[in-house]
Amino acid sequence: MPVSSEQESYPVAQFRKTYFEECAELLDALQSNLELLSSGQEDDETLHAIFRSVHSIKGGAGAFGCTDLVAFSHTFESLLDALRDHKIAASQEIKQLLLRASDALADIVNAARLEQQLPPNFAADTSAAMLDALQGAGQAFEVPAGSAAVDTKSLSEQRYRIRFRPHTEMLKKANEPLLLIRQLRKLGVLSTEVDSSSLPALAALDPEAAYLNWTFTLDTAVPRGAVQDVFEFVEDDCDLDIELVEVAAGPVEAAPSDAGGAVATAVAAVSVAQSIRVDVDKVDRLVNLVGELVISQAMLTEQGLSLPADKYPQLIQGIEALAQSARELQESVMAIRAQPVKSVFARMPRIVRELAATLGKEVRIVTSGEMTEIDKTVIEQLNDPLTHMIRNALDHGIEPPAERAAAGKPRQGTIHLSAAQRSGRIVIEVSDDGRGINREKILAKARARGLVPAGANLSDDEVDDLIFLPAFSTADVISNISGRGVGMDVVKRNVQALGGRISVRSRFGQGSSFSLSLPLTLAVVDGMVVSVGGETFIIPLVAIVENLRPQVSEIHPVVGRGHVLALRGEYLPLVYLHRVFSISDAIGDPCRGIVIIVQSENAGRVGIVVDELLGQQQVVVKSLEANYEPVDGISGATILGNGRVALILDVARLHEIDIRGTAGRLPASEDSRNEPAKDMIHAA
Repeated sequence: MPVSSEQESYPVAQFRKTYFEECAELLDALQSNLELLSSGQEDDETLHAIFRSVHSIKGGAGAFGCTDLVAFSHTFESLLDALRDHKIAASQEIKQLLLRASDALADIVNAARLEQQLPPNFAADTSAAMLDALQGAGQAFEVPAGSAAVDTKSLSEQRYRIRFRPHTEMLKKANEPLLLIRQLRKLGVLSTEVDSSSLPALAALDPEAAYLNWTFTLDTAVPRGAVQDVFEFVEDDCDLDIELVEVAAGPVEAAPSDAGGAVATAVAAVSVAQSIRVDVDKVDRLVNLVGELVISQAMLTEQGLSLPADKYPQLIQGIEALAQSARELQESVMAIRAQPVKSVFARMPRIVRELAATLGKEVRIVTSGEMTEIDKTVIEQLNDPLTHMIRNALDHGIEPPAERAAAGKPRQGTIHLSAAQRSGRIVIEVSDDGRGINREKILAKARARGLVPAGANLSDDEVDDLIFLPAFSTADVISNISGRGVGMDVVKRNVQALGGRISVRSRFGQGSSFSLSLPLTLAVVDGMVVSVGGETFIIPLVAIVENLRPQVSEIHPVVGRGHVLALRGEYLPLVYLHRVFSISDAIGDPCRGIVIIVQSENAGRVGIVVDELLGQQQVVVKSLEANYEPVDGISGATILGNGRVALILDVARLHEIDIRGTAGRLPASEDSRNEPAKDMIHAA
């Protein structure tokens, strides 16, 4: 039966996709090891690891016809091999060259993945610098086979005898010997002998078995390593012997690929044994199904509570066991979605290098906690906030080398990027040892823009928070880096959209530290279930400080601001949920209801007035944007065990909504300032 072109191209497309996924991992490993090398860890293992990453990228590139990638990575590989053999010293200039080469390699890989054409002579200066380093050390450079720049006539030719016997396992993995023969023909003049002596009679023939053996004679100008690379992906599933039988006049260098290829193959084998690749869509579907299972389990649990325990002991015991298993299953599935933040952190050193060169500053970045895991949906939205914060630290924080030296600091500034898990959240910190925040300058600019009243007295923390205001900038000159007031306000909005918080600490002349506190996942939340009138809401536990029923003497009216709660010497604004969402039949007196103290991003601690607490519960978050429409003050929804929809509150917005509607407030029945929320509540 003939095979269609789509059927033929599908495996190739899958292999190509897998190759570029592996390239992303290899580039991350390359970047990490180059950072270790730059920090002074110049041992052989680090150099071997760097070499293996580049060699593995090069090996796969040839199979997909990425000639530019093969050529550049071969030059890169040759320089690394000279470093491994200690023929070139790992000087600071060489380390910087390796970092530049790594950046260029990442760009070439990305262009190959997207099938885009790079500008002519892209990274030619980096390639020339690597060649100069090799020639300066007296190292011969071998041009890779298949490169557009190869001129085989100018190189010495040699003859190889290749004995190749494929195993049956090789054919079962869809590796075709004919493709290998075609690759060998591209290297030079090839003659072939086929040994069919093992071929059985037709009746005994197994169509999936391997019976043929080949002996190739190859006259080529490429090194032995390039010949070895042709068989790189099948070496474990064949008998292979490559013998150099004749060498023409002229030196022939041993290719650096041999040792690296064997190690890379072994590493690949271990990787396959330890992990599998699964499409993200499949994982997302699994997460959604488990979420539905948890909702169904909660419904069963609620129904089980109404049954008499003495009549249905086994049923109730089974429901309790189901609840425990469902919780463990949910945690295990969420762990599948978790990824280390290393994938985001790995992009930051390049940003630091390029921007430092533009600004004429000497800066290094130190990372820690890269393996801290967080939900992939959070990771995908971390790149922009971190990039803004790194650029802000470089432009506003780190001083020029001369200024640092005059202040008694090292000429090279340091940016520290770290991640850690704390109390069910991930905390990411970006700190620098720069000039810190000039609060007098910030306050003067804020007053000049009318953002702060002339006579207002602000604390240090309140002054620091001014940098998060829209259109606010302390830059004196507008440039392509900063000065337009777009940056830190974007960071704050993006972080809040993730359900996170951002804070800043600074000491003038010593540096600043920005801290992001983010939820580990956006799919599940531990919340406090509360009732207001006949409605039910969820308040995330991470935002709750404490719950209390205040005394009458602790409640004080404030003109134009409703009421405040006097709590241990502090006055906290009160937010009445029944007013915010126009709910009737609710308890309007906080002394008869419950006040939940929450930590708000914009207003600090705020008291939310509800009727009663219904209990603590882990709930599956459903998006309002995807299923209804955005609702101010609501971050999502969930389905409770009784089958009803409960809305998850956005505590950071509640106080602002309440302030907006306090002055001249209409009666609850006529208040229409949040119609989508009322419609959603009534629908629930």
